[in-house]
Amino acid sequence: MNIRSLTRGDGVVIGAAVLLFIASFLDFYTIDCGDSSFCKDEGENAWKGDFFPVLPSIYLAGLIAAALIVAARFQPAGRNLFGLALDQWGTALSVFAAWSSLWTIIGGPEAFDKGVGQILGLIATLAMAAGALLTQRVPALKVPLMTGAPAGPSPYGHQQQPQPGYGYPGPGAQAGAPAPFGGQPGQPQPGAPGPFGGGQPGPAAQAPAPAAGGDFTPFWFAVPVARPLYAEDGSSNTIAELAPGTWYLAVEQRGQALVAQTQDGRRGVLQDTTGIQRG
Repeated sequence: MNIRSLTRGDGVVIGAAVLLFIASFLDFYTIDCGDSSFCKDEGENAWKGDFFPVLPSIYLAGLIAAALIVAARFQPAGRNLFGLALDQWGTALSVFAAWSSLWTIIGGPEAFDKGVGQILGLIATLAMAAGALLTQRVPALKVPLMTGAPAGPSPYGHQQQPQPGYGYPGPGAQAGAPAPFGGQPGQPQPGAPGPFGGGQPGPAAQAPAPAAGGDFTPFWFAVPVARPLYAEDGSSNTIAELAPGTWYLAVEQRGQALVAQTQDGRRGVLQDTTGIQRG
């Protein structure tokens, strides 16, 4: 599970879900008795059975929609439920919750006034539906919610802290930041420690990037957009999705493709390597 897979649009959905949960405990309808002595001003929230099916069609539907949208970010690409991806189910459910909430505002019994919970519920469901629908269409909402790249696990079975010159930008660095010692990303610096503890050769001894089938030196890289990581057996099954803003370790080259390792130790083939940034 990689929390950096979440986008700003997902953050909108999560925030709307929190607001919706709070609104469910506030008054949905209130009764204004005026000067009548036969009743008293009071209100009830959506958890009361008097307003069924308000609870399942608005509040529970919205909360389940948010859970499905967020859960989809941690699932391999291509996984679906009855032919639809989890985020597609969540998006449809969020629109349904907003539609149901809108009609309770427009209609409703004349003896009741709109409660705070009803108004906040409409705002929350509309925000959730907008976040779910616009995340893949508005560039600002596609930006990762969190950035940064903690050191990943070593491909040789123990945890190590990569040093500058190996390709990893160093602790706390982000994708897009300049490499240590003023160099360019992907260019090892003379005298800096190598991947196995030795020093990097000077400029005269450095060779160009090896072709497929030659010697390969592992390096850290980041992808410009989310890309699937396929199984090493050559099948079309995806084992993970690489997210922008996170560093991954390339451990092998297969033609134009790379065998990459995620931070939780999973390995797979990145077929689309265009535009990747070397650490």
